Amino acid sequence: MIKHVGKHNQKRVAIVYRTVPDEDHMALVVYTDALPQMVHDEAMKVLESEIGQNAKELADALFRTTMADGTNCLTALHKGGWLKKVPTNQVIVTPTAKSTCRLDELNNLLKKIEDGGDAAAALADMDKNRGIRGANPNVKEGREVGTPASLATRSSDMFGDVAPTAAGDVLTDDVLSQQRLDQATKMEAEAKSLLAEAKRLKQEATQLSQPKAKNVRATKKAAA
Repeated sequence: MIKHVGKHNQKRVAIVYRTVPDEDHMALVVYTDALPQMVHDEAMKVLESEIGQNAKELADALFRTTMADGTNCLTALHKGGWLKKVPTNQVIVTPTAKSTCRLDELNNLLKKIEDGGDAAAALADMDKNRGIRGANPNVKEGREVGTPASLATRSSDMFGDVAPTAAGDVLTDDVLSQQRLDQATKMEAEAKSLLAEAKRLKQEATQLSQPKAKNVRATKKAAA
């Protein structure tokens, strides 16, 4: 089994955030087949890694990863416009090839797990049987207007589906808020570094252009 993966609108997705702050009914996903080859390979490498599989949210592992071109993986997905917000009840996760469930049902189960009782028993049963008992394999997926067109199909063995492994997967607003603050702080630091580098390059450009201007004036004076 592989966590953080599923389907939406019959297209394979990587589930970057299971829920969106203040919008528990929405999730952030990436249509993996629509990604450029380099970004796809880097993102899948993170997803399948030990760090990716142990992460509560795939976004945490993506943010900790720098791609071959020096770009932060999560930032690349965001700037490329590949992060899509979709309803959780339209995302289908399949713990096994024969069992399916909706992401909203999985999220609800994880939220209730702290209360123990039936929810804890259901999660234990899911872990034991690698699937959700009674899940309907014929659940129809919703269609989101404007979803990206599917590109050439890539290796199917890269994709399993979300399968929670511990009660620690439950996220709170405080945890999500701290994640956003940490990301914002790192992005601000990167932005300051880039601005400083841009200033330095401008200064070098100015210094390089000054001798050239003097030589032009001296040539004109000599000619006169």
